[in-house]
Amino acid sequence: MSDSSVRYLVTGGAGFIGYHVCEALLQRGHLVTSVDSVSDYYDPGLKRARLARLAPYPHFSNAELSIEDEAGLAAAFERARPDVVIHLAAQAGVRYSLDHPRSYINANILGTFNVMEQVRLHQPRHFLMASTSSVYGANTKTPFSETDAADHPITLYSATKKAAEVMTHSYAHLWDLPTTMMRFFTVYGPWGRPDMALFKMTRKLFAGEEIDVYGEGEMYRDFTYIDDLVEAILRLIAAPPHKGRAVGGDGVDTVSPVAPHRVINVGGGHPVRLMDFVRAIERHVGRPARLRLLPMQTGEMHTTYASADLIEALTHYRPATSIDEGVGRFVAWYRAYYGVG
Repeated sequence: MSDSSVRYLVTGGAGFIGYHVCEALLQRGHLVTSVDSVSDYYDPGLKRARLARLAPYPHFSNAELSIEDEAGLAAAFERARPDVVIHLAAQAGVRYSLDHPRSYINANILGTFNVMEQVRLHQPRHFLMASTSSVYGANTKTPFSETDAADHPITLYSATKKAAEVMTHSYAHLWDLPTTMMRFFTVYGPWGRPDMALFKMTRKLFAGEEIDVYGEGEMYRDFTYIDDLVEAILRLIAAPPHKGRAVGGDGVDTVSPVAPHRVINVGGGHPVRLMDFVRAIERHVGRPARLRLLPMQTGEMHTTYASADLIEALTHYRPATSIDEGVGRFVAWYRAYYGVG
């Protein structure tokens, strides 16, 4: 391990985003400890395949445990002694929260509290955590700016993420913990989650099955390609917040006046109509889809649209991969991984 190596602890390292973050850190020569329970929320085989790609790196280890396991998590932190903690483990999914609310409280509230306690005890130089564009909830002003109020979440999932933003602010203030809450906007790409639209639509298209298109295809999403997201996270690692020290001028930054705490969008600010997204999948799969147009589901947001002003001011970067390019890369991965088409 090089002298410039940093010790990272990444929760959710077997997950879609966590895997890509771990790989990027390992490729840069850092020491990475993942904490992941390899839950069955979706195919554990896909999660283990991701871990298998990380296993050859000599400075990677995975502690297979849940963040709700207080003692196990404490032991993992003690072994890792992290300089930076990236908290990505969560119970994800808007629709799943309608039928399984307790899993969101357990993972996203209690589990996050356990992580926060370990951060308090180990005092890493930066604590970064995934939040979500869903916290904007019933907001209608677009683009969504981090300085806008986000007090009307419309699902329990988004409510737990908003709660985590507030909880981490209190710890940042009380214990002087530099903390960045990252609001992700519809992340997609190779090794993605099977419960998300791109994966489900691609699978059904290859299988010749009818595809459900909610909001009759007229919803808009600010899609963020996974490589862009990882690049943004790597840049944010090097930009811990300092209380009261804003970037980009008044009214742009969310850095707290009383704590080293910042909330930041990670999105490019380029919302795409869902039907145009479907057409991109058709092009790359190479066959037309049979569509079933359905109304919006309970808890769905009509539009997500990120203001990228703050992330650009802070990191001199904003996500920019086009939908056509990103979907093409995903479909190529899907063909290779599942041996179809």
